[in-house]
Amino acid sequence: MIDYFRDMPDNPFLIRGLAAGLLASAACGMVGPYVITRRIVFLTGAIAHTAVGGIGAAIFIKWHWPEMFGWLSPLHGAFIASVAAAMLIGVVHDRVAERMDTLIGAIWAVGMSTGIVLIKFTPGYHAELMSYLFGSITYVSLGELWLMVVLTMSILITVLCFHKKLLAICLDEEQARLQGINILLTNMVLLVLTALTVICVTQVVGLILVMALLTLPAATASHHVSRLAPMMVVSTVLCLVITTAPRLGVYGTRLSPGSAIVLSAGVVYLLSIIARRVIVRSG
Repeated sequence: MIDYFRDMPDNPFLIRGLAAGLLASAACGMVGPYVITRRIVFLTGAIAHTAVGGIGAAIFIKWHWPEMFGWLSPLHGAFIASVAAAMLIGVVHDRVAERMDTLIGAIWAVGMSTGIVLIKFTPGYHAELMSYLFGSITYVSLGELWLMVVLTMSILITVLCFHKKLLAICLDEEQARLQGINILLTNMVLLVLTALTVICVTQVVGLILVMALLTLPAATASHHVSRLAPMMVVSTVLCLVITTAPRLGVYGTRLSPGSAIVLSAGVVYLLSIIARRVIVRSG
């Protein structure tokens, strides 16, 4: 840990890594409690795997038409694909009354398969895809960091504007409908927020592990806090600790920062369950 702070003046990537963890923590802390309360945890996995398709498409297009799309970044593709998937799930679920788990499974499989197929037809980009699948907090570029800033600020503004409506549909959708709340629009807002958070967290733990960081700290906070607003605060603090402490602890070792962060989130969650049961039994 001491080596990390000692090397920070000479390595700007270390500072960017901490900043990326901070921004991801804020995004997960705000959106995670909605996801837990609304019980759409697996939706984050579907969106993340759909983002793989967007990454594959962006890399494929950039490689085949560099003159027109040389500016295209894999994160641009991930952003478009994940937001489109979130909106598709919201509209189809509302209009067709399709089961949400069926939609999630279909989008999950199709998105992941599309990305892998497109990467197969794009020589030399397999390593880049792996960095997005498993995270690259060690090498966050300045452009990626600014993208995270924009996403986090967008999430914050949206949460401030729609919190009451989001809270209403999370607690009782039918009661919210009777109050005149547009259920489709509010659901779409929540799904798009989830998509933006997935993209924001991608730089920290990758698309494969994003569901853990988005949900485990929020689930841990829900063990000890019942109201949604305090849950957001506790979840954000937990995310901040979980993304920072393991990152510092594994510096200079062969361990992956992304994996260490997710494992830490899992350990904290299990300890919270044990502590909760001990408190209940002793009380």
